[in-house]
Amino acid sequence: MESRRYFPCPLGISKEQIATAAYPAFLRLCFTLHQGAGEALGLLGCVNEVVAAVAASWGPMSDGARVEAAPRLAQWRVDVLPCYTYRKSEPFRIGLWNWYLSVERNNKQTCVKVFAELSNSAKNTTPAPIASFVTKLLISFPPNQKTIVHPGIFDKPLKHDGFVWAIDSTVTGRFVIEIEFLDLKIADPSGGEPASIWASHQIKQSSDNTALSSLARMLQEGILTDITINATDGSIRAHRAILASRSPVFRSMFSHDLKEKELSTVDISDMSLEACQAFLNYIYGDLRSEEFLTHRLALLRAADKYDISDLKEVCHESLLEDIDTKNVLERLQTAHLYRLPKLKEGCLRFLVDFRKVYEMQDDVKVFLQTADRDIIAEIFQGVLATWNGR
Repeated sequence: MESRRYFPCPLGISKEQIATAAYPAFLRLCFTLHQGAGEALGLLGCVNEVVAAVAASWGPMSDGARVEAAPRLAQWRVDVLPCYTYRKSEPFRIGLWNWYLSVERNNKQTCVKVFAELSNSAKNTTPAPIASFVTKLLISFPPNQKTIVHPGIFDKPLKHDGFVWAIDSTVTGRFVIEIEFLDLKIADPSGGEPASIWASHQIKQSSDNTALSSLARMLQEGILTDITINATDGSIRAHRAILASRSPVFRSMFSHDLKEKELSTVDISDMSLEACQAFLNYIYGDLRSEEFLTHRLALLRAADKYDISDLKEVCHESLLEDIDTKNVLERLQTAHLYRLPKLKEGCLRFLVDFRKVYEMQDDVKVFLQTADRDIIAEIFQGVLATWNGR
């Protein structure tokens, strides 16, 4: 049996890392390198043979829309693109956004577009990216690969229209669209300089998470507490400085010669211990969603009483989301009491525009006996407007 001589790869590449189809060519390259006397052109020929064999082993490109993405780099492989054809990739995640690539070809140009998925929802607070990137079109494969490179985009706000690169030539073979992000920034809401998400954003996020975790521990473990909050069925220890920083009402209590300052206690006689705990958890940044949903109305009362506007607004938005026949009248009364215009409008629309006022006649009659005159007037005005609009 003929013995085969084994040549260890001087490049440090294992057989498993080489495509099966390319392995014979790869062995010839290793042999040439070990001989040490090979001509430069012969060595180059071996290298090209390996590269070509690897490229051939890739086989036909997928006609799918999947994008290969790394933290800052994305590649989309596209098969032959017929003239007057448009294709769009699947979404891929880089930074804070889902991105898309698309390509369109006519008889004169090939147009490549990159854009981020931006939501029109008021609840989605992720801003539009300010991007710096380099885009390439890699046509065919080594060793005959042709590369077209865009000069580069720097600090461009990418809104819904994205970025379009029009290439004044048609691409007839299979190709790869590559985008390498040099930086991604978000605008400063206060008007300052945009900040990179890969530097200041990550540092700030880490710092915020650590601070919130520490605040939560201070409350949970009673670390250096200096004030007692008395609820209807129990008490909780807390910290004056944190309460004062979140509520101007608490700050006034602890800054003037009032009983709360003298006795180091605050009486919240209209809240249960559980609701009070949820209130403090929100102030300390540790409120869980199930706690919030259970105690929404109590939290709304506390937010109004202690002038915590962000909590009041969160409760306002949440109460709008699940109006039904069982709670609409209570929500309407709550909206009037705490001056919540969107909630009031939502309740009146539910009752009048969707004609639930007729479906709930008995409940509405009971409600009108004790309701505020302004609410009664608004309900009747809505009903009359509906009748006149028939």
